[in-house]
Amino acid sequence: MHKKVKVKPNSKVQKIQEDADGSLIVHLKSPPVDGKANEELIKLLSENFDVPKSHIRIKSGLSSRQKLIEIDTDA
Repeated sequence: MHKKVKVKPNSKVQKIQEDADGSLIVHLKSPPVDGKANEELIKLLSENFDVPKSHIRIKSGLSSRQKLIEIDTDA
């Protein structure tokens, strides 16, 4: 499964919202420094979709707020 994700780092509250088009808006507490926000994003998505962190990959947008995430729910 692929998901378009818009990341909002440095938020006061950690949460995931689903947009009308099916994409996700993810609010993260971590700053976008040294990959901390990406690590928090993967951890939050793994808890939300109930899959191990190793089953989530950032396909594109590693250093961008707009990301394409691949979630392997079949394994």
